[in-house]
Amino acid sequence: MEGKERLITLIGKKLAKKGKIFKFCGPSKECQRCRYRSVCINPLEKGRLYIIKDVKDRTHNCPIHDEGKVKVVEVEKAKITALIDSKRAFEGSTIVYSPQECNNKHCKLRKFCFPEGLFPGDRCTIVKVLGKVHECQENYDLTKVLLKID
Repeated sequence: MEGKERLITLIGKKLAKKGKIFKFCGPSKECQRCRYRSVCINPLEKGRLYIIKDVKDRTHNCPIHDEGKVKVVEVEKAKITALIDSKRAFEGSTIVYSPQECNNKHCKLRKFCFPEGLFPGDRCTIVKVLGKVHECQENYDLTKVLLKID
């Protein structure tokens, strides 16, 4: 089943390391006319985090990456650590991600309440419950979890 979730894409030769996590920020202007666009850009979703699961030997020329080269890699969406309402935090369950309402821009937990690569409405499976959080300045009952986007 895990193999079905993997995508083939291209990434700069220097970045092509198994286990590396990257955020796809969208294509550059040079990508619009590239013949590798359907393999490189199309499988990826802007704003998502991906983890490189395998690096292939194949290399292609690319004008936007260092050294002018990209490698073929297998990726999948990275698992994301997030804070969710404790009432919904059950390992193995499926949730629709919905962040808490919070305007505290300086909270040290904010990166977990609004994690990169996770969007409101995403269907996710709770892979692991990491524990209760007691430092919420808004007094929300939160639990830290590891999520896999479905």
